[in-house]
Amino acid sequence: MQKTIPLILLFAVFFYGTNHETVYSKNDSPQPMEEIYPEIGYKTVEGATKDFEKHFKKELKLPLRVPPISFTHQFGRFSNLSGEMNDHFEITMISDQFAQHHYKIIVRSIKYKVSFDKYISEVFKLKNGSEAAYIEDPNIGFNLLVFERDGWQYVLSIDSDVVDKVAAEVLVQIANSIDYTTKAESF
Repeated sequence: MQKTIPLILLFAVFFYGTNHETVYSKNDSPQPMEEIYPEIGYKTVEGATKDFEKHFKKELKLPLRVPPISFTHQFGRFSNLSGEMNDHFEITMISDQFAQHHYKIIVRSIKYKVSFDKYISEVFKLKNGSEAAYIEDPNIGFNLLVFERDGWQYVLSIDSDVVDKVAAEVLVQIANSIDYTTKAESF
């Protein structure tokens, strides 16, 4: 007589056997973001900006404004991948208290820009006269504002769960804040 193992028991053993590393006891906690992000190439925004500018031998202007939601962390990363085609700069702003508070800026050379033409929901005019494309696609989970200036393609992205606080017009205000100068810059 042959015994069979119930399918549910087999699934439970398989699942536990492949995922037991993520089980925490009451005394354990996940690794802090301050440790996780540097392990995957992030550093300070200032440090990543310097790396990016040095690589491209060109100044990068960033928006002065940020979305009107709370963030607990901000990180920067210059991804210098196989040739300039995939090289890009990234700022990630996140909250360890609100997972949906996730804002990102990605900048790449306009020479290797990514086309978003077929996804455009709306087009806005920026105060410098250029156009910004707004992409609202529920399939990606982020709303994007894409624009070009000074030889760069900028992609501002915000988690679609906070669109009630960070609408397209707010992203346009953020994009327009690149044109502001601080007193130190105006001397």
